[in-house]
Amino acid sequence: MDERDIRILSAVAEEGTASPEKLAAATDIPKSTIHYRLEQLREDGVILDDVGTLDLEKAGLSITLISEVWAEFEEGYHETVGEKLAAIEGVNQVYFTMGDTDFVVIAHATDRGMVERLVEDYEGIDEIARTSSKFVITTVKNEQNPLNDFETETLVGALAE
Repeated sequence: MDERDIRILSAVAEEGTASPEKLAAATDIPKSTIHYRLEQLREDGVILDDVGTLDLEKAGLSITLISEVWAEFEEGYHETVGEKLAAIEGVNQVYFTMGDTDFVVIAHATDRGMVERLVEDYEGIDEIARTSSKFVITTVKNEQNPLNDFETETLVGALAE
């Protein structure tokens, strides 16, 4: 992958589409180049489907980091600390949770140096008391669309009025 591929993949994620027309407008890369690059990324297995789902390992983000974060309690801390965690480069998901852990943070990294930077960034937030991070060894399931985890009949029964 080169800089153009990365710009295209970033635009796919930001725009929520793999449409060459929309990606050309977002990146200033010619539509024909985008079309060719998207096909190549699909052939290489980097893009897995028509909506731009990525194989993170093939895209170079092979380390998934799951971190538990404990913060100092104060009024509204879940919003302020949550926003600070979410603003850290590389953080993909931030959950404010009930129980012993205040936040669960999911990030994807290229190497151990990036993991170290992420953890340092978490711990650099004044309100954070401590963290505990884990590397994912094997992804057993990573369904991007939660609707795919249900039978249609189950959702109709639960959600239909």
